[in-house]
Amino acid sequence: MNRDLAHGTVVRLLATTWRGEEGRALYGGSPNRMLFLRTAAVEILDDGELVVDSPRSSRLARMLLDRGLAEIAWAPPRSTREDVTVVIPVKDRPEALARLLGVLSGLRVIVVDDGSVDPVATKEIAARFGTDLLRHEESRGPAAARNTGLRAVRTELVAFVDSDVVPHQGWLDPLLVQLGDPAVGIAAPRIVALDHRERRGRVERYEAVRSSLDLGAAAAVVVPGGKVPYVPSACLVGRAVAFEGGFDETMRVGEDVDLIWRTVQRGWLVRYVPDAQVAHEHRVATAGWLGRKAFYGTSAAPLAMRHQDAVAPVVVGPLTLAVGLVLLVQRPWALGVGVGIGAAVLARTARTMRRSDRPWAVAVQLVPYGLAASAQQCAAAMNRHWWPLMIPAALVSRRVRRAWAAAALVDGLVDWSRTRPELDPLTYTALRRLDDLAYGAGLWWGAVQHSTTAPLRPALPGGLGPGRLRRGPGRPAEERGRRWPGTWRRGTGTHRR
Repeated sequence: MNRDLAHGTVVRLLATTWRGEEGRALYGGSPNRMLFLRTAAVEILDDGELVVDSPRSSRLARMLLDRGLAEIAWAPPRSTREDVTVVIPVKDRPEALARLLGVLSGLRVIVVDDGSVDPVATKEIAARFGTDLLRHEESRGPAAARNTGLRAVRTELVAFVDSDVVPHQGWLDPLLVQLGDPAVGIAAPRIVALDHRERRGRVERYEAVRSSLDLGAAAAVVVPGGKVPYVPSACLVGRAVAFEGGFDETMRVGEDVDLIWRTVQRGWLVRYVPDAQVAHEHRVATAGWLGRKAFYGTSAAPLAMRHQDAVAPVVVGPLTLAVGLVLLVQRPWALGVGVGIGAAVLARTARTMRRSDRPWAVAVQLVPYGLAASAQQCAAAMNRHWWPLMIPAALVSRRVRRAWAAAALVDGLVDWSRTRPELDPLTYTALRRLDDLAYGAGLWWGAVQHSTTAPLRPALPGGLGPGRLRRGPGRPAEERGRRWPGTWRRGTGTHRR
């Protein structure tokens, strides 16, 4: 794979990348790590941006992009809209298909009818918009429909777009910019709620800020266990060669996550690009919403069987043990042990900052983030993944009841303060817990169906570190750094759906 950046490419640090010590120290990426730059690299990256105009700047840019610390701000055009073929899998959604095709004018489109009951309606709409149409006589699932479309693609790039989305104006351009990096195989937009004039229902207002498809406003490189651990197939744009092997047709749910993780394992970068936005028509009827959450939960078992620790609900690191001990034991000695563990992590972090001018000050800044992430992991596991186990434990233990109630309430209120939805705190927290209950029920049902406990088992630190991913050549001379022990992980394990 050619990973050389074109001359003139502009690379900028992500907004989530922290700089300190006069620009020498960088903290962020996926997974989080602290890096210390040499003087020459600091000068190149003086204002948080660099232009690739020399071998040294090219090496530095490559390192920052690979570590998830930066993104491409501009690159000489490698691809245009003419190089893209859009593949739309559809089944019995003629009105939604027509709405989507209306905003894709000027793009080459292949519609794959996956066994619609009324194929004539789909055929008429495809003919009206001048798109190619392929058909499965019997429904084989969205993965098979996408694969059928992929085999018919003759352009360098392919965009998979579901029929129930509406791309915002200019959605494709930011994705093509990131694909200006030859190491990027797939780029994904932010999936936001379809805009309605009024959001009347509670579920609709909840989904507007907490949809399983919306991965937030911060750009990131996508890796298992990272800040953005997956991207959904509602919309994906990438190189046709990066979709090697296609979607796993045996999976009716989670096939998109599986494909993304296989793509990363093959050495491609996958980028999440929230500057590009695609609106999705969320399920907002209560029964349909809960059913969809449970359906997503059933994907955890097959994903865990394929990707092991990537789906683990908790990574059992020192800080996670400390938080769990304090929560469940609720005794002074447990608090003392927890403080001791925290102090040991603080000292260990300071030792890894040997190149820092103020290693202890940096460690004091970082450890609270790891502590908060550990608390969030514990709360998520108790309320989302392990709630069937928590019920009998709470019935026999007052301490477990207190811990579970505190985790459920505090986690919901903290998330409410972060998202600021059009809901009062208690309503939002109640919906958050219903979301977790439905997902967890699906997770356990999937585990029973597949006769596995894999999606329920905790993981050990390093079980899904960079060493298990093929991420290109080794680090350049300009960079020296270490992964920080308190790696940040998304609140509900690596698979939020």
